[in-house]
Amino acid sequence: MRNPIQTIARQTRRLTIAALAVTAMLSAGCASAGVTGIDQSGLLQPVHADVIYVRAFGAGAGQVKQDGGLARKVKTMVAGGSPASATAQTATEAREQVADEIVRELQAKGLHAVRSDAPVPAGANALIVDGDFSRIDEGTARRRLLIGLGAGKSELSAAVRITYQQANGAAVPLQSFVADADSGYMPGVAETGGAGAAAGHLAVAAGAGAGLHGVSEVRHDSVYADATRLGNTIATQVIAASTEEGWLTAAAAI
Repeated sequence: MRNPIQTIARQTRRLTIAALAVTAMLSAGCASAGVTGIDQSGLLQPVHADVIYVRAFGAGAGQVKQDGGLARKVKTMVAGGSPASATAQTATEAREQVADEIVRELQAKGLHAVRSDAPVPAGANALIVDGDFSRIDEGTARRRLLIGLGAGKSELSAAVRITYQQANGAAVPLQSFVADADSGYMPGVAETGGAGAAAGHLAVAAGAGAGLHGVSEVRHDSVYADATRLGNTIATQVIAASTEEGWLTAAAAI
């Protein structure tokens, strides 16, 4: 007869192995965001802006690719909307979340950033951050849950512009770039199930995989989370460019 203490210790070690395997796979592929294709137009005269205005990025129905899974269809039906209205809502949420996150991040760095889609007030020397989405893809939640490692991942991509609006003058482009964000390569039930099988605990590991993805989806780890990452990345690029080029005056600090 096996010693109960030894049995518990053996099971604990197996669970630890499974947990370490899952953790290793999670760290190997997490959500990502980045900037490419930076085009520095530059100006002959110096630029000294007092405020940064952030506008909602342009987005049309053609940029949105919705989750075609059953969960999305049920959600749309329960909300009483049509696929077209759901697409419009997804675009609106992405536009607002990216703009709001850019402003939050800039303000967190002590900069005078304003969220506004209105024209720059007369007499203001301002940097304007705007752009257009080229891709808003919800991915497929079912594939993220069951397969993972990039299958069904959500993605956002936008062409971003930084413009200088001199007081009572014409707007002049300073820099443009492409910003991307996606939900990454979190392992799905298949991968975590494999780790569990190796440790002799398939059900436990599979349950852990489903749980991880379940929490992720509940926390809107798709377009909403991608929009947050995208906004943060854009703000970081705006700060880096402004610092390097000296585009902001002391008045731009709150």
